[in-house]
Amino acid sequence: MNNRIRNLLLQYDYSKSTDPLQPFASHITSLLTNQIPKTSDITLTAGSETWHLHKAILSARSPYFSKKLAAAPDTTSWKLANTIPAEAFHVTIRYLYLDDIPADLGLSLESFVTEEEVFMGIDKISQQLELKSLVEGILAGKDRRLARQRHQDETNRGRDQIDRWYRDHILKHKMEVDSSRVGEVKWDRSNQMFADVLLSADEPQESPKSGAQTPQATFDDAPLSFTGIPVEPSSTSSTLSPPSKPRKTILFPAHKAMLLRSEYFKTMFSSSFKEAQEHEYLQVVHVECTPEVLKIVLDFLYTETVQIPIQQATDVLYAADMLFIEALKSKAATVISTVGMGSQNLADRTHIQEGEEVPVEEELINVYDVIHAAWLLKIQKLEEFCAKYLAYRLESYIDEEEFEELILESAGRIEQRQETDSIELLDE
Repeated sequence: MNNRIRNLLLQYDYSKSTDPLQPFASHITSLLTNQIPKTSDITLTAGSETWHLHKAILSARSPYFSKKLAAAPDTTSWKLANTIPAEAFHVTIRYLYLDDIPADLGLSLESFVTEEEVFMGIDKISQQLELKSLVEGILAGKDRRLARQRHQDETNRGRDQIDRWYRDHILKHKMEVDSSRVGEVKWDRSNQMFADVLLSADEPQESPKSGAQTPQATFDDAPLSFTGIPVEPSSTSSTLSPPSKPRKTILFPAHKAMLLRSEYFKTMFSSSFKEAQEHEYLQVVHVECTPEVLKIVLDFLYTETVQIPIQQATDVLYAADMLFIEALKSKAATVISTVGMGSQNLADRTHIQEGEEVPVEEELINVYDVIHAAWLLKIQKLEEFCAKYLAYRLESYIDEEEFEELILESAGRIEQRQETDSIELLDE
């Protein structure tokens, strides 16, 4: 508002800009202190210090850990060199988990080492773990503005590393099995993906084509191959009834540590539910959505960034609401309200001459499905979008019976109608 306030804000390096990856980085950092539910799967010790960490994070962030853990995925403990101060390991671990590097390098009144000794220890660790930017970040820590930019750059780098790891270790190892045989899947806890839970989603049921007369294969006694596809069918018989293909289920290996970004999974794994109990093999948690939608959910939980096709945006909206992922729900609503509007250059239907062909617009959404989702999930933004969508295309919808039912439904949404009340959708 004036130079005095401006200079004061500059002095304290105040900025209104926000980091879109802050929620993602905050969650990764919180895993260092989160104890309920237990998500750590490896323990690092240095002297009297102990850290409960996650193989997936270490493998994604450090080339050294990636190679070591790939060779021995069942490793549960790791003893660190006693010649390096524990404070140096503490700073390195915070760096791996996308936390700010402390200006004092983690030294306290109880520390028996100097800042120089800690820095030398960090330098040795960074060379061993192949963390080139760690020392650069420490050297930039004295300048607040430079440190903030460095942390933002490191967050972007960390997200990209976890993104690549996720695509190489999660998406490439998904399984397809017959829905009736999901219970037969046995996935050992010591696996190359370090997964501790399996998420499943059923493919849409295909209706058999009428009139088809092809051999019917049964797989009751067939063994499951590695990919979960039945092999060597036990019998084949011809039938006059149309064959029905077995429904398929897709299984994704996943990590509770990342699923905790969803309040639904956080509550599930923190409770005494069956899904929270550990067994010899990984628990299978079914999610009521299609595999394509579940992949979009996992994309968001693991990478924060997500591409939502307009054809699946409504399904993603329902899934995000069910799993209590508000940020993903907001992204899906934004996709519908922007991409779903389609072309702004709509044909003028009010001056169509007799015999003239009415131009047809390809509509990307079903506006009736969207407005019902907006009402059910209480998303005002989508309600306003649907009203605008219908207003721009009123000539196309006004004679439809479904449109009339929609207006009546909007009228019935007012619980205590007064004489002066109108119909909300019609007004908008």
